[in-house]
Amino acid sequence: MKRLLWLGIGVAVGVLVVRKVSQVAQRYSPSGIAESARDSATGVLDSVRDFVADVRDGMAEREAQLHAAFDQGITFEDVPGYDDEYHYRDEEHDRR
Repeated sequence: MKRLLWLGIGVAVGVLVVRKVSQVAQRYSPSGIAESARDSATGVLDSVRDFVADVRDGMAEREAQLHAAFDQGITFEDVPGYDDEYHYRDEEHDRR
């Protein structure tokens, strides 16, 4: 009975080891590497798409703010810190 128990444990461990080795071998095969590269590229592409969508949302929000300000009669000259050359002054730089 004791030998049968150890035989069963040995078979179970053997099956688990073979399955794990097969999975690792599949990962390092050409098709496994291609799949991994495809998954990585897909993840990067999704991240870039999310970033572009966030930038577009921010641009649309800022454009709406600018339109609202112009509708109220605010011009660039009315914006604090904006000089005649149409760019924001760097107060840190001006103090040096």
